[in-house]
Amino acid sequence: MALPVLSDDLSDDELDSIVDKATTASAFLKAISHEGRLMILCHLVSGEKSVTELEELLSARQAAVSQQLSRLRLEGLVIPRREGKAIFYRLADDKPRKMLECVYELFCADD
Repeated sequence: MALPVLSDDLSDDELDSIVDKATTASAFLKAISHEGRLMILCHLVSGEKSVTELEELLSARQAAVSQQLSRLRLEGLVIPRREGKAIFYRLADDKPRKMLECVYELFCADD
């Protein structure tokens, strides 16, 4: 997909729309810019995980995992589900998966 070219003849409404979208994109990028949150999202790409599972996968303490999950939940990137005392998380939509595919291609895939 080609990126749009911004021109000087944009209307105020068009410019406001672009600024709103840039603000949304910036919040999304900030949310995934922490390596702990990025790794959580990477693990959730394969499906729903409990907080305990994420602790084990990340070799991290519950408090640290919960803090990062809280930020991801606040930004609308993950959705929690309670089952008894356990809380499970899954991706809220396909945006994180698409971004992770791009990050993988740019930084992880063999050349």
